[in-house]
Amino acid sequence: MSTSRSVSSDSSFETTTYDLGDVVAEVVNRFAPMDVERELRRLIDPEAAVRTVHWGRNYLYEANLRLQSKEVPVVVKAFRNESSTQKIRRRLRGSKADRAWRVSLAMRAAGIPVPEPIARVDSKAIEGPAYFICERVEAQEARYLFRAMNAGTESELFPEIDVDAFLVSLGNLLRRLHEARFWHRDMTPGNVLLGPMQPGRQPLLYLVDLNRTRMGRRLTVSERTRDLCRLPIFRRDHRRTFVRSYQDGPPRMALYLLYHHAFLTRNRVKKSVRGFTGRLKRLVPRSRHVHIEAAERGSGAREQIVWDPLTDQPHQHAGGLTKLGVRFRDAGAHLEPSLAIVRAMPRIWSTYRRLLHEIPAARPAWPEPGVCLSPTQEDPAHELRAVADLGTRRVLLRVSPWENLDAGESLARGLHEGGCELTFAVPQNRDLVRDPGKWKAAVEEIAERFLPFGGDVQLGHAINRSKWGIWNPREYERLMSVGKEVLSRFPGTRVLGPAVIDFEFHQTTAVLNSRSDAQRFDVVTSLLYVDRRGAPENRQGSFDTVKKVALLKAIVKASRNGDRPCWITEVNWPLAEGPHSPAGRGVAVDEEAQADYLVRYYLLTIATGLIDRVYWWQLVARGYGLIDPAEGALRRRPSYLAFAHLAHRLRGATLGGWMSVPGEELYALRYVGRDGRQAVVGWANRKTRATITLPRPAAAAFDRDGNEISLSGGLDVEVTSSPHYFELE
Repeated sequence: MSTSRSVSSDSSFETTTYDLGDVVAEVVNRFAPMDVERELRRLIDPEAAVRTVHWGRNYLYEANLRLQSKEVPVVVKAFRNESSTQKIRRRLRGSKADRAWRVSLAMRAAGIPVPEPIARVDSKAIEGPAYFICERVEAQEARYLFRAMNAGTESELFPEIDVDAFLVSLGNLLRRLHEARFWHRDMTPGNVLLGPMQPGRQPLLYLVDLNRTRMGRRLTVSERTRDLCRLPIFRRDHRRTFVRSYQDGPPRMALYLLYHHAFLTRNRVKKSVRGFTGRLKRLVPRSRHVHIEAAERGSGAREQIVWDPLTDQPHQHAGGLTKLGVRFRDAGAHLEPSLAIVRAMPRIWSTYRRLLHEIPAARPAWPEPGVCLSPTQEDPAHELRAVADLGTRRVLLRVSPWENLDAGESLARGLHEGGCELTFAVPQNRDLVRDPGKWKAAVEEIAERFLPFGGDVQLGHAINRSKWGIWNPREYERLMSVGKEVLSRFPGTRVLGPAVIDFEFHQTTAVLNSRSDAQRFDVVTSLLYVDRRGAPENRQGSFDTVKKVALLKAIVKASRNGDRPCWITEVNWPLAEGPHSPAGRGVAVDEEAQADYLVRYYLLTIATGLIDRVYWWQLVARGYGLIDPAEGALRRRPSYLAFAHLAHRLRGATLGGWMSVPGEELYALRYVGRDGRQAVVGWANRKTRATITLPRPAAAAFDRDGNEISLSGGLDVEVTSSPHYFELE
């Protein structure tokens, strides 16, 4: 590691540059850790994130910089440089991280309030990522205040802020910025931060997202106005206050309004264009987060798959056109399954309609809710304790053949000794699909090491997703033939499948109606995610979760496979935690919504009487798990508490009936315990409150997480989108 030092006129801004091989770093000296390379490489790994700040084209996350005597809270902004345009700009003007770094130092020296810059890290490769690291300030984006101002709710939502004084402070700040010869060029409400709010005092203002800023020359009137017009100030009195606070200098009101309306018009046009170009982008290779490796050079269309360690799943580099070309080449292999689907549809539809009518009369016993685990460490003590506290004995353990099996075997042994009923899921990758011999050896090793702890094995995973290595039905049939031949040597083993993911039941239909004996299952499994529709009651076409479950069971009953138990072996709602989230920011939810949806999904699917088990994926994971392992804290999320209370509250109960019609916005289910006592679980599929009329007064009531709540008396009780439990007298 080589270093060079750069000293500014202010000793607090002295920096040192470090050559770390594949990257170059520059650090403010007073923030330099003892081991610069080790600490910076840890910091720019998204695994170091403790919270996602922004998740979009670039990724911002909070982390902690470890110095010798303390930890400094920081924000890391990761810039991608994949497109040709980005590469050209980087060659001409340096990386975005470098530009943000230089502007931040200059603004701090000029007295402009920005979070203190700490370091930058630049890849030497022109296409490599770049990182800007600054202090974490206690602040929130001003966008929320602007929204309240435009809606007229600022006094209600921000009672401690004098809006006129805020606009004056903001106008004065921007005038100082421009007089110091900085042209921000991205002055949006998300790039103005409000510091801690205190009654009687205006919050401190900070400017962020500085990589577009140009500096060093006097600004024209047009440039000044183009900065100001981006802020969403729509009320006439607010505009007048803001423009006047710009200290009687340019721009004039007429010019400001002209630029402001032009900016809004341009944004509307850009939004329409982005909708069209977004659909076109599906045809080209997907962009990737900076931590995901590039596909191997020269790899074929079927081989452009790499592992994403943050989401614990593969990443498919091949674009839509590439995948479509593979499908065309495999058209012959898809012909027979397609005909099987067509022949089965009349049987399936008639069975489906009958099952829908039978659901209200179903009285299933409540099964223990299941949870999935993936071995993460050699010592499974925490997972074992967390499963015990969760209150379920049904565990699905994913055993990936390409990983070291020792940790999984240790975890399986501990769960088995703790009385858990284990199911094993064995996924495949492209390497195993291509090499039947390697797949056979992998299944043999897993069977010998894990079947002593449980006899249910799900062979194959997400077979309708090419990123998991299967491109056509023939590859899947060969995979199952080899795997089932191995498992047939172990008496008492049940084979589960086909593990089709999402609402793509035509794939399940094709497999279950195959003429091949290799595609026969003792238990039919589905990875029935409905997260892209939001709440589990929401519809995809005309199908909500209840109807999707009915269709799945109808496919099973009407198939060549014969009627078998149905399990949902994987479901979750991803969280808005950047690249840790497995399904993209468009479907991510917050932790409270995730907990609500978990309970409602379990209740709805089991109440149909058509699903025997449901497993949540998974116990410990960033981005979707019941437990958040960020920074080793192993924090139990609201979804963990909700799961534990659900398992406890309904243990041993039987559904006594639907008190609402499935598909309406108010849901209520009555359960009867072993002792004959009754309970009602109710919720509303909307944010507002709704009223349930109980069959008799409630003796006690509990919220989603098991906290007792007060009762007003009488039969009418209020519920929200968060399920409530009412124990009846």
